[in-house]
Amino acid sequence: MNAILTWLNDFLYIYILVALLTAAGIYFTIVTKGVQFRLLKEGLRTLTEKKASASGISSFQALMISTASRVGTGNIIGVATAIAVGGPGAVFWMWLMALLGAASAFCESTLAQIYKVKSGDEFLGGPAYYIQQGLGKKWLGVLYAVLLIGCTAFGWNTTTAYNMSAALEYYVENYRSTIGPAVLGIILVILVGLVIFGGVNRIGGLSSVLVPVMAAAYIVFGLVCIVMNIGQIGSVVAAIFKDAFNFSAMTGGFAGSCIVQGVKRGLFSNEAGMGTGPNAAAAASCEHPVVQGMAQMISVFLDTLVICSATAMILLVSGVERNAANAGSPYMQQAVFSIFGEWGIHMVTVALMLFAFTTLLGNYFYAEQNLKFITENRIVLILFRIAALVIIFIGTHVGFEMAWNITDILMALVAIVNILAVFALHRPIIAALQNYDEARKTTDEPIFRAKDIGLTNTDCWK
Repeated sequence: MNAILTWLNDFLYIYILVALLTAAGIYFTIVTKGVQFRLLKEGLRTLTEKKASASGISSFQALMISTASRVGTGNIIGVATAIAVGGPGAVFWMWLMALLGAASAFCESTLAQIYKVKSGDEFLGGPAYYIQQGLGKKWLGVLYAVLLIGCTAFGWNTTTAYNMSAALEYYVENYRSTIGPAVLGIILVILVGLVIFGGVNRIGGLSSVLVPVMAAAYIVFGLVCIVMNIGQIGSVVAAIFKDAFNFSAMTGGFAGSCIVQGVKRGLFSNEAGMGTGPNAAAAASCEHPVVQGMAQMISVFLDTLVICSATAMILLVSGVERNAANAGSPYMQQAVFSIFGEWGIHMVTVALMLFAFTTLLGNYFYAEQNLKFITENRIVLILFRIAALVIIFIGTHVGFEMAWNITDILMALVAIVNILAVFALHRPIIAALQNYDEARKTTDEPIFRAKDIGLTNTDCWK
Protein backbone atom coordinates (compact mmCIF):
# COMPACT_ATOMS: atom_id res chain seq x y z
CA MET A 1 0.00 0.00 0.00
CA ASN A 2 2.70 2.44 0.95
CA ALA A 3 4.57 1.72 -2.31
CA ILE A 4 1.48 2.79 -4.28
CA LEU A 5 1.10 5.94 -2.19
CA THR A 6 4.79 6.78 -2.77
CA TRP A 7 4.42 6.36 -6.54
CA LEU A 8 1.29 8.55 -6.66
CA ASN A 9 2.97 11.13 -4.44
CA ASP A 10 6.01 11.36 -6.71
CA PHE A 11 3.89 11.48 -9.89
CA LEU A 12 1.73 14.37 -8.67
CA TYR A 13 4.68 16.54 -7.67
CA ILE A 14 7.20 15.70 -10.39
CA TYR A 15 4.86 15.88 -13.37
CA ILE A 16 2.14 18.32 -12.25
CA LEU A 17 2.57 20.40 -9.11
CA VAL A 18 6.10 21.75 -9.48
CA ALA A 19 5.21 23.20 -12.89
CA LEU A 20 1.72 24.33 -11.89
CA LEU A 21 2.75 26.20 -8.72
CA THR A 22 5.70 27.83 -10.47
CA ALA A 23 3.57 28.91 -13.43
CA ALA A 24 0.85 30.26 -11.11
CA GLY A 25 3.34 32.24 -9.02
CA ILE A 26 4.97 33.79 -12.09
CA TYR A 27 1.65 34.57 -13.78
CA PHE A 28 0.05 36.16 -10.70
CA THR A 29 3.21 38.15 -9.98
CA ILE A 30 3.09 39.58 -13.51
CA VAL A 31 -0.64 40.38 -13.69
CA THR A 32 -0.65 42.01 -10.22
CA LYS A 33 2.51 43.97 -11.07
CA GLY A 34 4.45 42.35 -8.24
CA VAL A 35 1.79 42.93 -5.59
CA GLN A 36 3.72 40.94 -2.98
CA PHE A 37 6.56 43.47 -3.17
CA ARG A 38 4.93 46.79 -3.99
CA LEU A 39 2.13 46.51 -1.39
CA LEU A 40 4.12 44.85 1.38
CA LYS A 41 4.40 48.05 3.45
CA GLU A 42 0.73 48.84 2.83
CA GLY A 43 -0.23 45.34 3.97
CA LEU A 44 1.62 45.78 7.25
CA ARG A 45 -0.24 49.05 7.83
CA THR A 46 -3.69 47.55 7.30
CA LEU A 47 -3.15 44.84 9.93
CA THR A 48 -3.98 47.39 12.62
CA GLU A 49 -7.37 48.23 11.12
CA LYS A 50 -10.43 47.41 13.25
CA LYS A 51 -13.28 45.18 12.12
CA ALA A 52 -15.59 46.80 9.58
CA SER A 53 -18.67 45.33 11.34
CA ALA A 54 -19.71 43.46 14.45
CA SER A 55 -19.73 40.20 12.50
CA GLY A 56 -16.72 38.05 11.70
CA ILE A 57 -13.21 38.44 13.06
CA SER A 58 -10.62 41.15 12.67
CA SER A 59 -8.07 41.25 9.86
CA PHE A 60 -5.32 40.55 12.39
CA GLN A 61 -7.18 37.56 13.86
CA ALA A 62 -7.69 36.14 10.36
CA LEU A 63 -3.97 36.55 9.75
CA MET A 64 -3.21 34.74 13.00
CA ILE A 65 -5.56 31.84 12.20
CA SER A 66 -3.93 31.32 8.80
CA THR A 67 -0.48 31.78 10.33
CA ALA A 68 -1.41 29.29 13.07
CA SER A 69 -1.84 26.69 10.35
CA ARG A 70 1.18 27.81 8.34
CA VAL A 71 3.53 28.30 11.29
CA GLY A 72 3.63 24.79 12.66
CA THR A 73 5.46 21.52 12.36
CA GLY A 74 6.24 22.36 8.73
CA ASN A 75 8.56 25.12 9.94
CA ILE A 76 10.61 22.70 12.03
CA ILE A 77 10.02 19.10 10.96
CA GLY A 78 9.16 19.97 7.35
CA VAL A 79 12.37 21.93 6.88
CA ALA A 80 14.41 19.24 8.63
CA THR A 81 12.90 16.61 6.33
CA ALA A 82 13.50 18.70 3.18
CA ILE A 83 17.18 19.26 3.99
CA ALA A 84 17.79 15.70 5.20
CA VAL A 85 16.32 14.18 2.03
CA GLY A 86 16.92 16.85 -0.62
CA GLY A 87 20.02 18.65 0.69
CA PRO A 88 20.60 22.31 1.60
CA GLY A 89 19.51 23.43 -1.88
CA ALA A 90 15.92 22.63 -0.86
CA VAL A 91 15.98 25.82 1.22
CA PHE A 92 16.52 27.94 -1.90
CA TRP A 93 13.51 26.37 -3.61
CA MET A 94 11.42 26.95 -0.49
CA TRP A 95 12.42 30.63 -0.60
CA LEU A 96 11.64 30.91 -4.31
CA MET A 97 8.23 29.24 -3.93
CA ALA A 98 7.43 31.65 -1.08
CA LEU A 99 8.37 34.74 -3.14
CA LEU A 100 6.25 33.56 -6.06
CA GLY A 101 3.59 31.89 -3.92
CA ALA A 102 2.88 35.10 -2.03
CA ALA A 103 1.26 36.44 -5.22
CA SER A 104 -0.89 33.30 -5.42
CA ALA A 105 -1.81 33.72 -1.74
CA PHE A 106 -2.83 37.34 -2.41
CA CYS A 107 -5.04 36.34 -5.33
CA GLU A 108 -6.84 33.43 -3.69
CA SER A 109 -7.49 35.36 -0.46
CA THR A 110 -8.77 38.46 -2.28
CA LEU A 111 -11.08 36.17 -4.22
CA ALA A 112 -12.31 34.56 -0.98
CA GLN A 113 -13.24 38.00 0.39
CA ILE A 114 -15.07 38.97 -2.79
CA TYR A 115 -17.27 35.86 -2.76
CA LYS A 116 -17.68 35.33 1.01
CA VAL A 117 -21.15 34.77 2.49
CA LYS A 118 -22.68 35.70 5.85
CA SER A 119 -23.88 32.96 8.21
CA GLY A 120 -25.19 34.22 11.56
CA ASP A 121 -22.41 36.31 13.10
CA GLU A 122 -19.72 34.69 10.95
CA PHE A 123 -18.46 35.11 7.41
CA LEU A 124 -17.78 31.94 5.44
CA GLY A 125 -15.72 31.64 2.29
CA GLY A 126 -12.80 30.08 0.48
CA PRO A 127 -12.30 28.12 -2.73
CA ALA A 128 -15.48 26.07 -2.38
CA TYR A 129 -17.50 29.29 -2.21
CA TYR A 130 -15.76 31.16 -5.01
CA ILE A 131 -15.89 28.08 -7.23
CA GLN A 132 -19.66 27.88 -6.69
CA GLN A 133 -20.42 31.60 -7.02
CA GLY A 134 -17.71 32.67 -9.45
CA LEU A 135 -17.70 29.65 -11.73
CA GLY A 136 -21.26 28.47 -11.04
CA LYS A 137 -20.09 24.90 -10.40
CA LYS A 138 -21.51 23.66 -7.10
CA TRP A 139 -20.26 20.10 -7.67
CA LEU A 140 -16.68 21.29 -8.08
CA GLY A 141 -16.99 23.36 -4.92
CA VAL A 142 -18.19 20.29 -3.03
CA LEU A 143 -15.29 18.24 -4.45
CA TYR A 144 -12.82 20.87 -3.27
CA ALA A 145 -14.45 21.02 0.17
CA VAL A 146 -14.24 17.23 0.56
CA LEU A 147 -10.59 17.19 -0.51
CA LEU A 148 -9.70 20.04 1.85
CA ILE A 149 -11.49 18.41 4.78
CA GLY A 150 -9.51 15.25 4.07
CA CYS A 151 -6.27 17.20 3.74
CA THR A 152 -6.58 19.37 6.85
CA ALA A 153 -8.58 17.45 9.45
CA PHE A 154 -7.39 13.98 8.40
CA GLY A 155 -4.10 14.54 6.56
CA TRP A 156 -2.30 17.49 8.12
CA ASN A 157 -3.59 16.83 11.61
CA THR A 158 -2.48 13.20 11.38
CA THR A 159 1.01 14.33 10.39
CA THR A 160 1.06 17.07 13.02
CA ALA A 161 0.04 14.67 15.80
CA TYR A 162 2.66 12.19 14.56
CA ASN A 163 5.39 14.83 14.68
CA MET A 164 4.42 15.78 18.22
CA SER A 165 4.56 12.14 19.20
CA ALA A 166 7.92 11.61 17.47
CA ALA A 167 9.44 14.55 19.37
CA LEU A 168 8.75 12.76 22.67
CA GLU A 169 10.69 9.64 21.69
CA TYR A 170 13.85 11.37 22.92
CA TYR A 171 12.44 11.55 26.44
CA VAL A 172 10.73 8.17 26.83
CA GLU A 173 12.60 4.91 26.31
CA ASN A 174 10.72 2.55 24.00
CA TYR A 175 8.11 5.30 23.61
CA ARG A 176 6.25 3.61 20.77
CA SER A 177 5.90 0.32 22.64
CA THR A 178 4.51 2.00 25.78
CA ILE A 179 1.35 3.97 26.45
CA GLY A 180 3.20 7.18 25.50
CA PRO A 181 1.30 7.82 22.21
CA ALA A 182 -2.04 7.11 23.92
CA VAL A 183 -1.32 9.54 26.75
CA LEU A 184 -0.30 12.30 24.32
CA GLY A 185 -3.35 11.54 22.17
CA ILE A 186 -5.73 11.90 25.12
CA ILE A 187 -4.14 15.20 26.20
CA LEU A 188 -4.43 16.61 22.67
CA VAL A 189 -8.05 15.49 22.33
CA ILE A 190 -8.96 17.29 25.56
CA LEU A 191 -7.08 20.53 24.77
CA VAL A 192 -8.16 20.78 21.13
CA GLY A 193 -11.71 19.77 22.03
CA LEU A 194 -12.03 22.59 24.56
CA VAL A 195 -11.11 25.10 21.86
CA ILE A 196 -12.96 23.82 18.79
CA PHE A 197 -16.25 23.38 20.63
CA GLY A 198 -15.96 27.09 21.45
CA GLY A 199 -16.23 28.08 17.77
CA VAL A 200 -14.31 30.34 15.40
CA ASN A 201 -14.00 33.28 17.79
CA ARG A 202 -12.26 31.14 20.40
CA ILE A 203 -9.88 29.75 17.76
CA GLY A 204 -9.17 33.27 16.51
CA GLY A 205 -8.71 34.69 20.00
CA LEU A 206 -6.32 31.98 21.17
CA SER A 207 -4.34 32.07 17.91
CA SER A 208 -3.95 35.86 18.07
CA VAL A 209 -2.24 35.44 21.45
CA LEU A 210 -0.19 32.26 20.99
CA VAL A 211 1.06 32.66 17.42
CA PRO A 212 2.88 36.03 17.77
CA VAL A 213 4.47 34.99 21.07
CA MET A 214 5.74 31.61 19.93
CA ALA A 215 6.88 32.91 16.53
CA ALA A 216 8.85 35.74 18.16
CA ALA A 217 10.42 33.37 20.70
CA TYR A 218 11.48 30.93 17.99
CA ILE A 219 12.95 33.68 15.83
CA VAL A 220 15.03 34.87 18.81
CA PHE A 221 16.14 31.27 19.34
CA GLY A 222 17.27 31.10 15.70
CA LEU A 223 19.04 34.46 15.91
CA VAL A 224 20.99 33.33 18.98
CA CYS A 225 22.09 30.26 17.02
CA ILE A 226 23.18 32.41 14.07
CA VAL A 227 25.13 34.83 16.28
CA MET A 228 26.90 31.93 18.01
CA ASN A 229 27.94 30.58 14.60
CA ILE A 230 28.24 33.83 12.65
CA GLY A 231 31.46 32.72 11.00
CA GLN A 232 29.68 29.86 9.24
CA ILE A 233 26.75 31.81 7.81
CA GLY A 234 28.55 32.80 4.60
CA SER A 235 29.52 29.21 3.80
CA VAL A 236 26.02 27.97 4.68
CA VAL A 237 24.32 30.44 2.33
CA ALA A 238 26.85 29.56 -0.40
CA ALA A 239 26.09 25.86 0.12
CA ILE A 240 22.35 26.53 -0.23
CA PHE A 241 22.77 28.28 -3.58
CA LYS A 242 25.39 25.85 -4.87
CA ASP A 243 23.32 22.78 -4.03
CA ALA A 244 20.13 24.35 -5.42
CA PHE A 245 21.61 24.21 -8.92
CA ASN A 246 23.56 20.99 -8.56
CA PHE A 247 21.57 19.26 -11.28
CA SER A 248 23.99 16.34 -11.52
CA ALA A 249 22.92 15.30 -8.01
CA MET A 250 19.38 14.84 -9.29
CA THR A 251 20.25 11.98 -11.59
CA GLY A 252 19.92 9.59 -8.67
CA GLY A 253 16.23 10.38 -8.41
CA PHE A 254 14.33 13.60 -9.07
CA ALA A 255 11.72 12.71 -6.43
CA GLY A 256 14.34 13.13 -3.73
CA SER A 257 15.94 16.20 -5.28
CA CYS A 258 16.22 19.59 -3.63
CA ILE A 259 13.63 21.01 -6.07
CA VAL A 260 10.86 18.52 -5.30
CA GLN A 261 11.63 18.46 -1.58
CA GLY A 262 11.72 22.26 -1.47
CA VAL A 263 8.38 22.54 -3.26
CA LYS A 264 6.74 19.80 -1.17
CA ARG A 265 7.87 21.03 2.21
CA GLY A 266 7.48 24.67 1.18
CA LEU A 267 3.86 24.02 0.19
CA PHE A 268 3.28 22.08 3.42
CA SER A 269 4.67 25.01 5.38
CA ASN A 270 3.27 28.14 3.70
CA GLU A 271 0.25 26.63 1.86
CA ALA A 272 0.41 29.31 -0.86
CA GLY A 273 -1.91 28.34 -3.70
CA MET A 274 -3.67 25.56 -1.80
CA GLY A 275 -6.72 27.59 -0.89
CA THR A 276 -6.43 27.03 2.86
CA GLY A 277 -5.52 30.61 3.79
CA PRO A 278 -8.59 32.00 1.97
CA ASN A 279 -10.86 30.20 4.44
CA ALA A 280 -9.41 32.36 7.21
CA ALA A 281 -9.26 35.43 4.95
CA ALA A 282 -12.97 35.16 4.18
CA ALA A 283 -13.85 35.11 7.89
CA ALA A 284 -12.42 38.61 8.37
CA SER A 285 -14.56 41.73 8.48
CA CYS A 286 -12.79 44.43 6.46
CA GLU A 287 -13.64 47.31 4.14
CA HIS A 288 -11.95 45.96 1.00
CA PRO A 289 -11.11 42.41 -0.22
CA VAL A 290 -7.54 43.46 -1.06
CA VAL A 291 -6.83 44.06 2.64
CA GLN A 292 -7.03 40.34 3.38
CA GLY A 293 -5.15 39.51 0.20
CA MET A 294 -2.23 41.57 1.54
CA ALA A 295 -2.51 40.01 5.01
CA GLN A 296 -2.23 36.49 3.62
CA MET A 297 0.80 37.27 1.44
CA ILE A 298 2.50 38.64 4.59
CA SER A 299 1.69 35.36 6.34
CA VAL A 300 3.57 33.47 3.59
CA PHE A 301 6.65 35.68 4.00
CA LEU A 302 6.57 35.34 7.79
CA ASP A 303 6.25 31.60 7.56
CA THR A 304 8.94 30.75 5.01
CA LEU A 305 11.37 33.64 4.68
CA VAL A 306 11.62 34.21 8.44
CA ILE A 307 10.70 31.13 10.49
CA CYS A 308 11.68 28.38 8.03
CA SER A 309 14.96 30.21 7.40
CA ALA A 310 15.65 30.25 11.15
CA THR A 311 15.22 26.46 11.23
CA ALA A 312 17.43 26.01 8.15
CA MET A 313 20.24 28.05 9.69
CA ILE A 314 20.09 26.04 12.93
CA LEU A 315 20.31 22.77 10.98
CA LEU A 316 23.05 23.80 8.57
CA VAL A 317 25.42 25.50 11.02
CA SER A 318 25.15 22.57 13.43
CA GLY A 319 27.41 20.35 11.32
CA VAL A 320 25.19 17.32 12.03
CA GLU A 321 25.28 14.82 9.18
CA ARG A 322 22.01 14.73 7.29
CA ASN A 323 20.47 11.57 5.85
CA ALA A 324 17.07 10.06 5.20
CA ALA A 325 17.36 7.95 8.35
CA ASN A 326 17.35 10.95 10.70
CA ALA A 327 14.87 13.06 8.70
CA GLY A 328 12.40 15.04 10.79
CA SER A 329 12.52 15.37 14.57
CA PRO A 330 15.78 13.38 15.10
CA TYR A 331 17.75 15.66 12.75
CA MET A 332 16.46 18.81 14.45
CA GLN A 333 17.11 17.45 17.94
CA GLN A 334 20.66 16.37 17.04
CA ALA A 335 21.30 19.82 15.52
CA VAL A 336 20.20 21.84 18.55
CA PHE A 337 22.03 19.43 20.88
CA SER A 338 25.30 20.06 19.02
CA ILE A 339 24.84 23.85 19.42
CA PHE A 340 23.12 24.34 22.77
CA GLY A 341 23.50 21.02 24.55
CA GLU A 342 20.67 19.28 26.39
CA TRP A 343 18.60 22.42 27.03
CA GLY A 344 18.49 23.12 23.30
CA ILE A 345 16.50 19.92 22.77
CA HIS A 346 14.06 20.99 25.46
CA MET A 347 13.65 24.39 23.79
CA VAL A 348 12.95 23.01 20.33
CA THR A 349 10.56 20.41 21.74
CA VAL A 350 8.53 23.12 23.50
CA ALA A 351 8.51 25.18 20.28
CA LEU A 352 7.40 22.18 18.25
CA MET A 353 4.59 21.38 20.69
CA LEU A 354 3.26 24.94 20.68
CA PHE A 355 3.55 25.27 16.89
CA ALA A 356 1.85 21.92 16.42
CA PHE A 357 -1.00 22.73 18.81
CA THR A 358 -1.92 25.94 16.98
CA THR A 359 -1.56 24.05 13.69
CA LEU A 360 -4.15 21.53 14.87
CA LEU A 361 -6.52 24.42 15.60
CA GLY A 362 -5.89 26.23 12.31
CA ASN A 363 -6.33 23.04 10.30
CA TYR A 364 -9.56 22.21 12.09
CA PHE A 365 -10.88 25.72 11.39
CA TYR A 366 -10.33 25.20 7.66
CA ALA A 367 -12.06 21.82 7.75
CA GLU A 368 -15.11 23.13 9.61
CA GLN A 369 -15.51 26.09 7.25
CA ASN A 370 -15.64 23.67 4.32
CA LEU A 371 -17.98 21.28 6.07
CA LYS A 372 -20.38 24.21 6.49
CA PHE A 373 -20.26 24.68 2.72
CA ILE A 374 -21.65 21.16 2.32
CA THR A 375 -24.06 21.21 5.28
CA GLU A 376 -24.76 23.35 8.34
CA ASN A 377 -26.63 20.56 10.14
CA ARG A 378 -25.75 20.89 13.84
CA ILE A 379 -25.64 17.14 14.47
CA VAL A 380 -23.30 16.58 11.52
CA LEU A 381 -21.03 19.33 12.84
CA ILE A 382 -20.84 17.78 16.32
CA LEU A 383 -20.12 14.32 14.86
CA PHE A 384 -17.42 15.84 12.65
CA ARG A 385 -15.76 17.50 15.63
CA ILE A 386 -15.67 14.16 17.41
CA ALA A 387 -14.23 12.44 14.30
CA ALA A 388 -11.55 15.16 13.99
CA LEU A 389 -10.51 14.55 17.59
CA VAL A 390 -10.34 10.79 17.00
CA ILE A 391 -8.07 11.40 14.00
CA ILE A 392 -5.71 13.47 16.15
CA PHE A 393 -5.55 10.59 18.64
CA ILE A 394 -4.81 8.10 15.83
CA GLY A 395 -2.13 10.43 14.43
CA THR A 396 0.02 9.97 17.52
CA HIS A 397 0.31 6.26 16.60
CA VAL A 398 0.94 6.25 12.82
CA GLY A 399 4.24 5.71 10.95
CA PHE A 400 6.48 8.41 9.44
CA GLU A 401 6.41 7.54 5.74
CA MET A 402 2.70 6.78 5.48
CA ALA A 403 1.79 9.97 7.38
CA TRP A 404 3.78 12.14 4.95
CA ASN A 405 2.58 10.25 1.84
CA ILE A 406 -1.12 10.66 2.68
CA THR A 407 -0.63 14.32 3.53
CA ASP A 408 1.38 15.10 0.38
CA ILE A 409 -1.14 13.42 -1.94
CA LEU A 410 -4.17 15.21 -0.46
CA MET A 411 -2.22 18.47 -0.45
CA ALA A 412 -1.40 18.09 -4.15
CA LEU A 413 -5.02 17.36 -5.15
CA VAL A 414 -6.32 20.36 -3.18
CA ALA A 415 -3.71 22.67 -4.72
CA ILE A 416 -4.44 21.51 -8.29
CA VAL A 417 -8.19 22.18 -8.02
CA ASN A 418 -7.68 25.56 -6.33
CA ILE A 419 -4.98 26.93 -8.63
CA LEU A 420 -7.01 26.08 -11.73
CA ALA A 421 -10.05 27.82 -10.19
CA VAL A 422 -8.05 30.97 -9.35
CA PHE A 423 -6.68 31.03 -12.91
CA ALA A 424 -10.25 30.91 -14.21
CA LEU A 425 -11.36 33.72 -11.85
CA HIS A 426 -8.39 36.07 -12.22
CA ARG A 427 -10.41 38.95 -13.72
CA PRO A 428 -12.32 39.93 -10.52
CA ILE A 429 -9.02 39.80 -8.60
CA ILE A 430 -7.26 42.19 -10.97
CA ALA A 431 -10.30 44.48 -11.04
CA ALA A 432 -10.46 44.60 -7.22
CA LEU A 433 -6.73 45.34 -7.01
CA GLN A 434 -7.02 48.16 -9.57
CA ASN A 435 -9.99 49.51 -7.61
CA TYR A 436 -7.91 49.51 -4.41
CA ASP A 437 -4.87 51.11 -6.08
CA GLU A 438 -7.05 53.87 -7.51
CA ALA A 439 -8.90 54.52 -4.24
CA ARG A 440 -5.63 54.69 -2.27
CA LYS A 441 -4.76 57.86 -4.16
CA THR A 442 -7.48 59.73 -2.25
CA THR A 443 -8.04 57.77 1.01
CA ASP A 444 -6.18 55.56 3.47
CA GLU A 445 -9.13 53.16 3.86
CA PRO A 446 -10.74 52.30 0.51
CA ILE A 447 -14.30 50.95 0.68
CA PHE A 448 -15.27 48.24 -1.80
CA ARG A 449 -18.57 47.88 -3.64
CA ALA A 450 -18.99 44.97 -6.03
CA LYS A 451 -20.82 47.06 -8.60
CA ASP A 452 -17.73 49.25 -8.97
CA ILE A 453 -15.98 46.38 -10.76
CA GLY A 454 -19.10 45.08 -12.50
CA LEU A 455 -19.92 42.18 -10.15
CA THR A 456 -23.49 41.32 -9.19
CA ASN A 457 -23.17 37.78 -7.79
CA THR A 458 -21.66 38.64 -4.39
CA ASP A 459 -23.50 38.46 -1.05
CA CYS A 460 -21.53 40.85 1.15
CA TRP A 461 -20.44 43.75 -1.04
CA LYS A 462 -23.68 45.18 -2.41
